[in-house]
Amino acid sequence: MTQSSIHDQGVSESGRDDPKLSLVTLTGMVVGSMVGAGIFSLPQAFGQATGSLGAIIAWAIAGVGMLMVAFVFQGLAQSRPDLDAGIFMYAKEGFGNYLGFLSALGYWAAALLGNVTYFILIKSTLGLFFPAFGDGNTLVAVATSSVLLWVIHSLVLKGIRQAAALNAIVTIAKLLPIFIFLVLVLLAFDWDVFRANFWGSEDPGYAALGSQVRNTMLVTVFVFVGIEGASVYSRYAQKRADVGTATVTGFLFVLGLMLAVTLFSYGVMPKEALAQLRNPSMAGVLAAATGPWGAVFVSFGLVISVAGAYIAWVLLAAEILYSAARYQTMPSFLARENRAGVPANALWLTNVIVQLFLIVSMFTDYAFALAVAMTSSMILVPYFLVAAFGVKSNWQRGSSLVKTRGGRFDGMQSVLAFIYTAGLIYAAGAKYLLLTTLIYVPGTVLFLMARREQGDIGFSRIEAVIFVALIVSFCIAIFKISNGSIVV
Repeated sequence: MTQSSIHDQGVSESGRDDPKLSLVTLTGMVVGSMVGAGIFSLPQAFGQATGSLGAIIAWAIAGVGMLMVAFVFQGLAQSRPDLDAGIFMYAKEGFGNYLGFLSALGYWAAALLGNVTYFILIKSTLGLFFPAFGDGNTLVAVATSSVLLWVIHSLVLKGIRQAAALNAIVTIAKLLPIFIFLVLVLLAFDWDVFRANFWGSEDPGYAALGSQVRNTMLVTVFVFVGIEGASVYSRYAQKRADVGTATVTGFLFVLGLMLAVTLFSYGVMPKEALAQLRNPSMAGVLAAATGPWGAVFVSFGLVISVAGAYIAWVLLAAEILYSAARYQTMPSFLARENRAGVPANALWLTNVIVQLFLIVSMFTDYAFALAVAMTSSMILVPYFLVAAFGVKSNWQRGSSLVKTRGGRFDGMQSVLAFIYTAGLIYAAGAKYLLLTTLIYVPGTVLFLMARREQGDIGFSRIEAVIFVALIVSFCIAIFKISNGSIVV
């Protein structure tokens, strides 16, 4: 099940019954949120960055780190059941209005940029068979994506938020091609090829592994975006404890899929060939293992999967703005619903920005890679603030980092999650962090609008310092783009 189906299972504040979601449904939300475009591009992304050993290390670091983040979500779901409006509430509760706003804005931007990657990847997939679509960023591709964008927009405005049949098809389309891919690639697996790819460079040794692993970090973040799927709608859970269980269970399942897709691919093609594949690179790997029909099979499954995932995530993006507006983090006009119960203003703002990014994608040679990196960079602040709030909450309950609750070392888990997310911000590098300010600074207008509605002066002293730092970074980013130091 995808997140798009949540609202229609019950009634909102305007008269619809509150839905109650089972553990299985919540787990499905986590899996459905994470399995989207990213997994289909893993062979190429890892082939460009590292070899088999680097991939194992990268997934081990990402697996442990994101598991700690999952545990933080699990612990906060139980210890702070009052914060049930999305992950931005953790930042707002722990660190004030502006950081809460930046968390909401960053999460929303990551969701809509993720939607841009869906469009680019669908058109790039069609480009395998129709050259006019190219790599998903040609004029034909962008024009077609734009038509689809506004057709879906008009359907959602009419209240078409979910269809059980579509959700079932999307779930099968997400997982069936992946399982078949794994079986067929495992049958074609060649240990000699895998060993040749082991070090990821012509000079075997550990010296280059550090940079190789770092180059994969944003990729691993991108594919794990959605781990908070159960937390976003935690107020709908039948049992509060199910939120944490669903988060951890769904994460471990998806981690297994990601690891298998990556490592099995190293046993089919040389690293250099993987790096040259066009996306969806899983199609190229399966074609090498089985023949041309493999590419067609994976491509067909991807188009259905990503199209369905887009519907889910465009609704999630609107939900983020809607929830933030209800809690005075965003201006109130974003909380308005139309007669069909759809947060229309939030949806309009989301899709207008998606349209702008689609147009911008025509002017970059690596639109998909840029959108992936930007999605990952934008989600870092929300994840980092969740981990920081976990540390703060555990510290307030007791100074001991090994203090347990229910047999879990919650304090230590939150500290490890904090270290991991801080490391991700470092791994993202200055380029992408500077580019995020191109969204954070103009977006702050929404914060000032919300503060004015509440009769607030705007920034506290600390918040003003943060905003000034963002403005300085924004000016640096503009300067570097203008002189060619940062190429987009």
